[in-house]
Amino acid sequence: MDTSKFFDLKGKTAIVTGGANGIGKACCEILAAYGANVVVSDYNLDEARKTSKGINENGGKSIAVDCDVTSDEALVNLVSETVKEFGSIEILVNNVGGGGAGKESPYDITIDQFKKVFDMNVFSMWRLCQLVAPEMKKAGYGSIINMSSMASVNTSPAISAYASSKAAINHMTKNLAYDFGPDNIRLNAIGPGATRTRALSTVLTPEIEEAMLRHTPIRRLGEAIDIAGAVLYFASPISSWTSGQVIFINGGGEQTLDM
Repeated sequence: MDTSKFFDLKGKTAIVTGGANGIGKACCEILAAYGANVVVSDYNLDEARKTSKGINENGGKSIAVDCDVTSDEALVNLVSETVKEFGSIEILVNNVGGGGAGKESPYDITIDQFKKVFDMNVFSMWRLCQLVAPEMKKAGYGSIINMSSMASVNTSPAISAYASSKAAINHMTKNLAYDFGPDNIRLNAIGPGATRTRALSTVLTPEIEEAMLRHTPIRRLGEAIDIAGAVLYFASPISSWTSGQVIFINGGGEQTLDM
């Protein structure tokens, strides 16, 4: 058995949305480490450039592209700039997401706020899938990884917009896998559990963390690299017969803010 190509991403190009920090940054770095050209896409261009610069200084190939995923013009430009720079697109990590964290009381949230969550979390992912699919078909290789959440299957208070948007991502991923599969394009989703990111740090207290760990067999919270490892699997040839799946990376347990 020749295992040398299982995780070989040389000659492949990956777009990572929200790639400047946190889970997105870890995804950019691990894909670059295994040979992919990486487009660090983020609405914070300065931070994206820092991440891209770090990849290049470590021997990788990367560019940064300014992108607000709720702007269709920005999404079209992201794909165009990627092809212009690297000539192809083989991997898409739809990492951008927003909302949640107990801030969505149905007594307070407006319909516009609810819609904004879906614009960012669902509609932008669907549109980018549509935009990159022709490029992946031309390349003869395609892997799209959509970032879901444990919130897609858990129940918690004041999180209905975020949670339902993430549940929509799960089902969208499974259905698009049927649409794009004949063109050798795979779609999978990853549902992180509680992962140490800047966003989690704004709501995490020692008491909440202790409660979360009581429900987590591997008794620690996740790190960004834990999620990036699953992204690497789905992006790589090792998973060439894996599509339409949702995998939860959560230490074997369940973590919610109201524990």
